[in-house]
Amino acid sequence: MPMQNRVLPDGRIIVSPARGTMMGNRGGVFHTAEQSLGRKHWHSKQWICCVLAFKNRRRQLMQPRRYTELFFLDEATALSAGHRPCFECRRAAANDFAVRWNGLRGKSGRAKADDMDHVLHAERLDGAGTKRTFHTGIDELPDDVFILDMRGGIARIAGPRLQSWSHDGYSSSMPRPKGVTFEVLTPPSIVAVLGVGYRPMLHISATS
Repeated sequence: MPMQNRVLPDGRIIVSPARGTMMGNRGGVFHTAEQSLGRKHWHSKQWICCVLAFKNRRRQLMQPRRYTELFFLDEATALSAGHRPCFECRRAAANDFAVRWNGLRGKSGRAKADDMDHVLHAERLDGAGTKRTFHTGIDELPDDVFILDMRGGIARIAGPRLQSWSHDGYSSSMPRPKGVTFEVLTPPSIVAVLGVGYRPMLHISATS
């Protein structure tokens, strides 16, 4: 039976039979002994995005006193929800992300995980613990950012087009409008990193 462990681009965690192509967590345990979620859907500020398989590790999902496993359609979805690349299982991607993060702040080398997590936590949740968004012109947004489209759905920016997001992949590509303001789901600091060239892993439907 599907568990409540599938993350949407707006950060919500739902029940879905579609597992996704990437795993992650939110810094620890926030599931119950019955393998369900309570009101709080995070444990610490360390929200990460991981590969599905690493060093032949195998585990039963939502074990007692172990971190709560989450799943994403792809990395772009995870970034929109406020997760960053994991420094253990995705070291090259995490280093690339952290170097670009620091470069935007006029610093050399890679940013520290704790520093990024502190900034991202303020950007992904408001005072009530719900998704924080912002509004800006679509012309200013780079590829792989998620917005709420004109029909109330979630879309990914893909060059001159928008791709509708679903649990199973991307579909119904449409022309990207110009000169229009949209509500943006992807946190501002991650938008900036995408804007200077970080390229996330995408579901195969993004290019099919």
